[in-house]
Amino acid sequence: MSTDTKEINRRRTFAIISHPDAGKTTLTEKFLLYGGAINLAGSVKGKATARHAVSDWMEIEKERGISVTSSVLQFEYDGFCINILDTPGHQDFSEDTYRTLMAADSAVMVIDASKGVEAQTRKLFKVCVMRRIPIFTFINKLDRDAGDTFALLDEIEKELGIATCPVNWPIGSGKNFKGIYDRENGCVITYSDTEKGTKEGVSEEISLDEKDRLTDRIGEEYQNILRDEIELLDGASAEFDLEAVRAGVLTPVFFGSALTNFGVEFFLAHFLKMTTVPLPRKANTGLIDPVAHPFSAFVFKIQANMNKAHRDRIAFMRICSGKYEAGMEVRHIQGGRNMRLSQPQQIMASERKILDEAFAGDIIGVFDPGIFSIGDTLGRPGDEFCYEGIPTFAPEHFARVKQIDTMKRKQFVKGVMQIAQEGAIQIFQEYNTGMEEIIVGVVGVLQFDVLKYRLENEYNVEIKLESLPYEHIRWIKNKDIDLDRLIGTSDMKKIKDLKGNPLLLFVNAWSVGMTLDRNNELILSEFGM
Repeated sequence: MSTDTKEINRRRTFAIISHPDAGKTTLTEKFLLYGGAINLAGSVKGKATARHAVSDWMEIEKERGISVTSSVLQFEYDGFCINILDTPGHQDFSEDTYRTLMAADSAVMVIDASKGVEAQTRKLFKVCVMRRIPIFTFINKLDRDAGDTFALLDEIEKELGIATCPVNWPIGSGKNFKGIYDRENGCVITYSDTEKGTKEGVSEEISLDEKDRLTDRIGEEYQNILRDEIELLDGASAEFDLEAVRAGVLTPVFFGSALTNFGVEFFLAHFLKMTTVPLPRKANTGLIDPVAHPFSAFVFKIQANMNKAHRDRIAFMRICSGKYEAGMEVRHIQGGRNMRLSQPQQIMASERKILDEAFAGDIIGVFDPGIFSIGDTLGRPGDEFCYEGIPTFAPEHFARVKQIDTMKRKQFVKGVMQIAQEGAIQIFQEYNTGMEEIIVGVVGVLQFDVLKYRLENEYNVEIKLESLPYEHIRWIKNKDIDLDRLIGTSDMKKIKDLKGNPLLLFVNAWSVGMTLDRNNELILSEFGM
């Protein structure tokens, strides 16, 4: 086996998804702690003086304690090279999460043990199902009072439509959290509270046969409950089937507490055995094999101003096949030109490391002078294939944006355009005017706050947002339609996107059907590419 093949085979690339406050960022930090990437985990929430989460770098994230953008983190653990894609939990940033899942081979779903399946978990899960991505479930916060464990599993199965297979089982919760039962080895791993930012902690493994020792550690009542639950579990839960896991129809379930480090290393060790090497990816010419095919990658995220001092713009790429070497010539397929990638680097939140090489499965950031778009494919000179595009989500909220100081027109347009190219917002123009009237569309209203904050802090431009009543947007698929002759409804507005494509906005859903009825040739779509 060649060195390159070995390197590709030891890569594991996964995204962490959850509802806000389920403990996703804390879990990410503990992974890094075990991988030796950091020495002390930061407190995710707390006073302004507290350490901020390693994966949160944007100022607004630090102020509000939420993840707005996806972070990319790489570390080594037990012979594996692990790439974690930490995603925003807040539903207003679900589009960023969707794009990030396009770059992952599997997903870790974090669920709060007391809250169960929440709205955002449901939405993100649907994205995983669309992509047939394997899902591993970590039920977190056992150090707090939790719901009934069987009811939790039942909820996951009913709400998300996926079978569950617990790999371990909790014994109590909150103040009565005693530990977990390892189903494979038939032993209890006892819980001891650890200092929150460290990985030290004393835990024992006790066989179920050692009744006296078990009674001494967890008490007779919990020992009896555990034996009853194991019996019920063995009869009721799905058998572990690795193929079903990899097909995305069975989720292995783990229990623990990320805050106190309990069950995190157990999860990491089992997860790495179950998850896959980098997988082949679909292109317009068929599947591209990660080992057999030379270097190729696709852009799944663009982020401006990660480094305030340099006002730079980074394009994040998932390497899909082969090996990248510093200085090599690559082909930007959509741009139709050969080029050398500028300052390729691996990024650990806001820390950066210039790369000499990277392999299929890795995520790299390259300096982007404004030539890349989300969904672009890169290959070797002579390549002409494209990876599957990333669909654009239909915005649900719209506002007219105006700058307060008209003398700052240039910075205003530049800022809005750059933030739009990242995919966080979509910008449109009035149908018959240029950039004088800019309309912004977002998936979640919190993105308006982020836009306002970033324009003020990164571009020194103050804006005012005038809310618009439209809630439904449709792309016009047949380009030969004469928009001036279109018979619409009173609540319809004609706009165009930055590429000049015509679109329609509606206040009411029923107006969409009425407009289609009035214009026989018209073809509308909820997605733009």
